[in-house]
Amino acid sequence: MEMIGPSLRLRYATTADVPALLALGSDPEVTRFFSWGPYASSAEPASYVSRLAGERDRGERLDFLIVGRDGAAIGVTGLSELSHRDRRAVVGTWLGRARWGTGANAETKALIGRLAFDRLGLERLGAYADVENDRSQAALERLGFVHEGILRRWHRHGERVRDVVVYSWLREEWQRSPLANVPVTASGEPPPAFLCATAAPRR
Repeated sequence: MEMIGPSLRLRYATTADVPALLALGSDPEVTRFFSWGPYASSAEPASYVSRLAGERDRGERLDFLIVGRDGAAIGVTGLSELSHRDRRAVVGTWLGRARWGTGANAETKALIGRLAFDRLGLERLGAYADVENDRSQAALERLGFVHEGILRRWHRHGERVRDVVVYSWLREEWQRSPLANVPVTASGEPPPAFLCATAAPRR
């Protein structure tokens, strides 16, 4: 499936996107707070892409490539840690450094919010940010995510175990947000493994 906004589109990554993912993910500043990276060879993004279909089918991870008007990849966003019972998931987004501070993150969250709350029937989106990642924390707070606290020794990056700040975005908060008014078109059907019982009717 695809989520299409005013200037960005979310679509599934394919093997043809491996060179673009390598270019974006080889920047050590981009991957500074990640559990992986920076990419050193095309084998790493190729392995990532090869796992995505199975993860979608099993309800483990629903990742999308973020592409601009020209079709060029600018980053990745997606959902993980899905709980059908609790109707929640965690959203994660990363962008190539050239798109930092351009508004791409806001539009991406508008697209993923529409998918999560309107199409999948989720009631909560969580998000994590490293305690030292001030840029990520500020970006989440600008969009309306609510700071909930710190999870200690939560995230392992190599041999380092790091604390993270946890945020949440509830369905009713998204509905009141300007991001809910961003025009979004959905193409195709979400993976059945990610659908919750209370999914809203398609708009």
